[in-house]
Amino acid sequence: MEKCVLAFSGGLDTSVCVKLLEEKYDMEVITACVDVGQPEDEIKRPQEAAEKIGSSKHYTIDAKDEFAKDYAFRCIKTNALYEGYPLSTAFARPLIAKKIVEIAEKENATTIAHGCTGKGNDQFRFEATIRSESDFNIVAPVRDYNLTRTEEQEYAREHGIPLPSEKIYSIDENIWGRSIEGGLLEDPATPGPEDIYAWTKSTIDAPDEPQIVKIEFVNGEPVKLDDEELNPVSLIRKANEIAGEHGIGRIDMIEDRIIGLKSRENYETPGAILLITAHSALEKLIFSREEIKFCERLSEKYAELVYNGLWNEPLREDLDVINDHMQKRVNGVVEVRLHKGSMKVITKQSPCALYNEETVSFDDKELIDQREMIGMVKYHDIQGAEYHKVCKRN
Repeated sequence: MEKCVLAFSGGLDTSVCVKLLEEKYDMEVITACVDVGQPEDEIKRPQEAAEKIGSSKHYTIDAKDEFAKDYAFRCIKTNALYEGYPLSTAFARPLIAKKIVEIAEKENATTIAHGCTGKGNDQFRFEATIRSESDFNIVAPVRDYNLTRTEEQEYAREHGIPLPSEKIYSIDENIWGRSIEGGLLEDPATPGPEDIYAWTKSTIDAPDEPQIVKIEFVNGEPVKLDDEELNPVSLIRKANEIAGEHGIGRIDMIEDRIIGLKSRENYETPGAILLITAHSALEKLIFSREEIKFCERLSEKYAELVYNGLWNEPLREDLDVINDHMQKRVNGVVEVRLHKGSMKVITKQSPCALYNEETVSFDDKELIDQREMIGMVKYHDIQGAEYHKVCKRN
């Protein structure tokens, strides 16, 4: 019997996949859960579920540190926003896929399986990474058999598969963010209820007093919060707590999926928004005008590549090389004021700043002689002037 490694969360889709792989594909199933900062019960649940369902072996891989340093911090350094929001699930999928490939190689498996449907983005993200990292066969039972959620539930009952607690929403969570979709949220005309949020307070419940948080960056990466040096995982978690307490990081949007479907998505990314906002503000103090314009294009393209599952696209690596060189100068401290859902950068300082207070001051007349601007101003927009002369003649 051939071995198959299944990316396993213990939810309905992947629980059903265990039996489908045994019954329909005649495979020995090994389950694996990759920890990228899910809640503790979502790490224990796959282990327990795998034992109850009967997988031959189960792995739990702790990848939190790697995810924080090599993936989430990449999001900060590139200010990567897809259609306006910080990516969390999309950054985690390539790492999860890489770890599943490692388990499959260790177990001498022939196949890797996942529980993605045919309507979502994750099928692209998992399979693009798996195929670029290995030659394993890939199967997706829920997609292969075109199963609906109701059909999956019926199959689970018929085969004695313990159903996870009935959730109204589909939630994906890691240390960088939470995504919430499904149920009544599928109707864009229905307001998102308060119970979908777990990391952020409403603006009503947020503290009346504002808070100022100080963030220090070295080589474009956050290293301290309020003068406390923290490792990447701890820093992200603390940023989530601070920003979430003040109602920062709630996003309700219509998103364009890879296959072209529009979907209503809700996200909680308090720490990500706080850190990216501070990082972007520091860059504007340090980078030249041309670098800032380039970074805007880099950010958009980087987010697009990650969202589309193209982590192993050479261009993504090329952009990292360019950006890493630029980020060597992104050193400094930013202070951000948080208050009832609003966030404002109030101070920023850096030893690498291009800003020069002496030259920009209205009281200076030594460093920049204003009279030297006369010739420069005279011919500014000369093409516009010539254009209007042509218009008057004709």
